[in-house]
Amino acid sequence: MQAPGFWSNPVKAPGLRARVLTPLSWVWAGVTARRLSRPGQRALVPVICIGNLGAGGAGKTPVACDLLQRLQAVGGMPHALSRGYGGSEVGPLRVDPQRHNAAQVGDEPLLLSAFGPAWISRDRLAGARAAAGAGATAVILDDGFQNPSLIKDLSLLVVDAAAGFGNGRVIPAGPLREPVSAGLARADLIVLLGKPVLRARFLAAWPKLAALPRVEGELRPLLTGMPWRGLRCLAFAGIGRPQKFFDTLAETGAEVIATRAFADHARYPRAMVQRLMAEAAKMGAQLVTTEKDAVRLPKDLRPEVLTLPVRLHLEDGATLDDALSRLVTADRARG
Repeated sequence: MQAPGFWSNPVKAPGLRARVLTPLSWVWAGVTARRLSRPGQRALVPVICIGNLGAGGAGKTPVACDLLQRLQAVGGMPHALSRGYGGSEVGPLRVDPQRHNAAQVGDEPLLLSAFGPAWISRDRLAGARAAAGAGATAVILDDGFQNPSLIKDLSLLVVDAAAGFGNGRVIPAGPLREPVSAGLARADLIVLLGKPVLRARFLAAWPKLAALPRVEGELRPLLTGMPWRGLRCLAFAGIGRPQKFFDTLAETGAEVIATRAFADHARYPRAMVQRLMAEAAKMGAQLVTTEKDAVRLPKDLRPEVLTLPVRLHLEDGATLDDALSRLVTADRARG
């Protein structure tokens, strides 16, 4: 499913369809608010939640990967926890990339498992407690901001400055899962991602964010010595915003001669990948995709497709490190 075009209209000019659908968005927001009012339960270890307000990708998974590494660097044993969207397994289940595939556990947990122990569980509380029982000193909850079952010790709200909050309205009138004011009230720290000019433009449009604790940065390609410059590429992606990946690939100097955008979490049957391979061969191009898409490819065809990884780069990570340090210190003090 692709997001309707009017979702990205300016806040001051949301369009006729957004106005017509606004009463339904009030219902959505009301249901969400009632769900979030339910009391949650505490896991046995600190829970760090990474979420966003809008439907679609904002960069949550790269932030989760970064947090795993930051906590590991100070001697922690963090585990990632995901709902396992797109997978058939219910969990709690520890992801084993040698045994599991995206159809079973989802693409994001497979990607997270390359950075540390990762779990999937539809029941977030049960998943967090399973991780704690397996030795986790902290749980990184990927995309659980609107899930009330688990008490969060630190909630990070990831915002893509390019997409922002769209037209500022709640589903189905806009892209938001809940009103901006409600989401900001529960966030401990904003992680604002994008090029500097886009971040500045976003903060000018949403000045209330300027007063909130935040860190700023962007997702940058991890080049790893690969000679991208001048490489003819057919790029494909099934993520929240495929164009963002295509633009990042072009920034490496690669010659992106064609692109193919698929729905978020799209499945890649063998026949489809073979068609893409044949199309690329006819163009004299190399197939390139994202890390998250790569784990959804048939294993024996993955070597035929190049992957462009991205990593989180913060302008000043001290605010985030301080928040993590306080969390770890408080947990140790509790004993």
